[in-house]
Amino acid sequence: MGIVYKRGKNWYIDVMSKGRRIRKRVGPSKRVAELALKDAEVKIARDQFGFSKNDIALDKLFELFLEYSNTSHRPKTTERYGNVIDNFQGFLLSVKKVSYLSGITAQLMDQYKGYRRNSNVNGASDHVKGMVVTNGTNSKAAKSRTINFELDTLRLIFNLAIKWGYLTDNPVKGVTRLKEDDSGTPRFLTKDECKRFLDACPKYLYPVYFTFLSTGMRKAELEYLTWADVDFDRKVVQVRAKESWNPKTGERQIPMNKELIKVLAKLKKSEGKVRGKDYVFEITHYSNSHNMLRNELIKIAKAAEIENLTKVHTLRHTFASQLVMQGVDLPSVSKLMGHSDIETTMIYAHLAPEHLADAVNKLSF
Repeated sequence: MGIVYKRGKNWYIDVMSKGRRIRKRVGPSKRVAELALKDAEVKIARDQFGFSKNDIALDKLFELFLEYSNTSHRPKTTERYGNVIDNFQGFLLSVKKVSYLSGITAQLMDQYKGYRRNSNVNGASDHVKGMVVTNGTNSKAAKSRTINFELDTLRLIFNLAIKWGYLTDNPVKGVTRLKEDDSGTPRFLTKDECKRFLDACPKYLYPVYFTFLSTGMRKAELEYLTWADVDFDRKVVQVRAKESWNPKTGERQIPMNKELIKVLAKLKKSEGKVRGKDYVFEITHYSNSHNMLRNELIKIAKAAEIENLTKVHTLRHTFASQLVMQGVDLPSVSKLMGHSDIETTMIYAHLAPEHLADAVNKLSF
């Protein structure tokens, strides 16, 4: 039997379900709270309050999820998800022993945010962007971007649990994301650095890095780019799903400038017809493609005397930064980059005011 009680101006319900205490704020009406309590008690009687009759051990659920991920995602993505699961299981052991899905609550998920934000976590992994580590011992707490990624991962896992019949309500639903104010300013290349970098590129890598700079595509998007995705008539590159891969934030089109059209047309004419597969950049399908492209990028940067260029992703930042400095509005940049929300694009906002002011100063009447 549950109860209703008032705290401040709001009424709450308090019920027990399978040994778990559930409290929910209803609002200022006592009558509505009483009705909500009756509804909750009916759901409990029917095993519908947040979880189903088919409760499952968390270890088993995570095992099923990783099996699913192995067949649905890239290996690196599955590895990241595994690291999130390890962190979450470590948290559960640190607060109380929770071994079944029915023990996961929204309140527990909020506690997890605080745990990852404020506590030192042993053995944290740097596979998730934004996490700072020190050889597995007493690593610094995760940054906001990392915590949000982990919440998104757990939300995905629990949504699958709903689909599979183990849960009826996602405990991450309603858990607010952290404001990502700790990501810092991304490194990008100046126009002069871009020219020096491209001039120092080996001939066989020039089209790869030139396309990075000219489209802002993610590495995986470039890796799965086929000639069918390059529309020379419409002058666009299309980021489209493939049988074994889906774009991170959905499909989109990126216009090609004249130079990129020339580079890709020349590449297709010289190599496109003799390749065994239809990928534009076959080189990115080598097993160590990421390390190879990064290692070559570092060599090129050294030859071009460009400092602090160690990540291929910097070329994507360069695309966005140069657009903003040319006066392109942030919503347009967001669409070209394939960002899921404008907040991600706001890391480039600081580049706009000075260059907009320069543009206005050019006016003469």
